[in-house]
Amino acid sequence: MSITRVNILKSATAMGKFCAGIKQLKNEFTGPTTTDLGIDGPSRPVSTYDLFVVWHVNAMMTTTPASGNPTGRNAAHRGPVFAAWHRFMLRQLELNLQRVLGDTSFGLPYWDWAADGERTPQAQLRSKLWKSSGIGGTGTPIGSGPFVFKPADNTSFRVRIDTDSNGNLQQVNRGLNRSLAGSGVVALPNKSDTAKALQLTPYDEAPWTVTSSGHRNYLEGWVGADGPGMHNRVHVWIGGDMSPASSPNDPVFYLNHCNVDRIWEAWMQKNGRVYAPGATAPSSLKGHRIDDELASLVSPPVKPADVLNVTTQYVYDSLSV
Repeated sequence: MSITRVNILKSATAMGKFCAGIKQLKNEFTGPTTTDLGIDGPSRPVSTYDLFVVWHVNAMMTTTPASGNPTGRNAAHRGPVFAAWHRFMLRQLELNLQRVLGDTSFGLPYWDWAADGERTPQAQLRSKLWKSSGIGGTGTPIGSGPFVFKPADNTSFRVRIDTDSNGNLQQVNRGLNRSLAGSGVVALPNKSDTAKALQLTPYDEAPWTVTSSGHRNYLEGWVGADGPGMHNRVHVWIGGDMSPASSPNDPVFYLNHCNVDRIWEAWMQKNGRVYAPGATAPSSLKGHRIDDELASLVSPPVKPADVLNVTTQYVYDSLSV
């Protein structure tokens, strides 16, 4: 039986459970150490939550192909696998949240940023999401909400792993940073942007990069006159810890990507559960073809083909974008 993913700004219950589950995963240490993961510095346990940060960074640092790749396509971005890889990642987080919450009916909520994007730039900053009753606001570090860092409280939300200027994993001990609309991008995508995403076909096409036409590249946000667009624009608008490869450090990462997944699901219900490139595409596209294994820290292996139809696992309360 499938669960339902809901709009976090329309459900105080979803907001509360999401924040509570994130904090539990942040303080669960049952896996590898930093030494096991090849991260320099003292050997320390890595929380379940931070394993997702490591997973995302490693995928971004895995170029596809490994050489001769001037466009920067990697194992999770800048190519066809973008939507499928993040769908798989979201599902793994959702299952872990269900486990620590003891609630198998919990669905990972989404943030409909295009609805906020319909408001004025100043009103966007006043969204309920950024209130103390939401996920907290802006700051270096943020000073409100459930993810505030308290140096004397080891159970408070803290960033323990991020990346250096070269994109390499490193150990830190600090609060969560956000700089809403502080990067020069002053507004979120709006509903006309999301509506356009549903109209664009095919899913993806040659050259399978940041210059491609089609749904994936537009949804990821590499095209558009006012770029960055869509998903990329949300990352840049939020700023702070949402900017580098270690962007899953900010829990809003998952609310953003859940909405991206919702838009992709709406597109597939309109245009068919299709994906390209196919299995016989050139080896230079390895990692992005329909039957290639997704870069992962879990087993057994999952392919894009496996995640095209997930309606037996979850559905959305609305596919209106």
